[in-house]
Amino acid sequence: MMEVAEYNIENNSLTITDEAKRCFSEDGCIIVRGLLSETELLQVEKAVENPELLKHQYGRPDKNGKEPKLVLWQHPGNDVTGIVARSEKVAKTCEELLGGEVYHYHTKLISKEPYVGGTFEWHQDYGYWYKYGCLYPDMMTVFVALDDCKKENGCLQILKGSHKCGRIDHLIVGEQTGADVERVKEIEKVCDLMHVELKAGDALFFHCNVLHTSSDNTSKNMRRALVIAYNKASNDPGPHEKHPGYTPLDIVENSAIMNCENYSDFTGKDFWLKQPQV
Repeated sequence: MMEVAEYNIENNSLTITDEAKRCFSEDGCIIVRGLLSETELLQVEKAVENPELLKHQYGRPDKNGKEPKLVLWQHPGNDVTGIVARSEKVAKTCEELLGGEVYHYHTKLISKEPYVGGTFEWHQDYGYWYKYGCLYPDMMTVFVALDDCKKENGCLQILKGSHKCGRIDHLIVGEQTGADVERVKEIEKVCDLMHVELKAGDALFFHCNVLHTSSDNTSKNMRRALVIAYNKASNDPGPHEKHPGYTPLDIVENSAIMNCENYSDFTGKDFWLKQPQV
């Protein structure tokens, strides 16, 4: 079984080589180790622990009644979480992997609390986004671990290369929307199951058609992640009831993360209340 390709940040920058592009095309994902440094993580934590952000949090119960918790916003904003989403090492990397200009589709803070944080069912992100008018799967997600993500606290699991299977029908499972279970079982026979264990600050960059899931947090440790979604500008469906249309992304230098002192002004982020899947 071949592991997911891994790359490292060097001097606070990331170069996407032809080999990295090939791995993303073949496997549907790459891992970037140390995307955020320890000091950058501390910057982000000041924002994601702010009560003004957490007051927008809601649960998404799984079929067993356990629930992961989410905060979702439409626009990056100018606080430190928005600067991460607009940084070169995140946004420019997505442009390199998708082959063109991208814009911010949305960001989620996902938290699985110790012992009670629930499962996310098998799904593809494009399983939702297709319904919102996006014609092509020219979209991707960056899962940035804010805590260590291990098997015991519900790390991501992916079916490597499953993006080549195309969009799978999605159905309601509990209060979540999941991919057709029988179809997933067939895909599991031909695509390797990978547990994506990440250290805090590591990130998984993955294609919107990659099947992924995550299990319960059975540990005493919190599992939080900043999950940033991008759409290719050429794939803009225009404004939709779920998401706004294309807004040019003001990409900033990586140093802006450490230079940002905004941990509490979330103006313009356009937070969601609890509503159907994203």
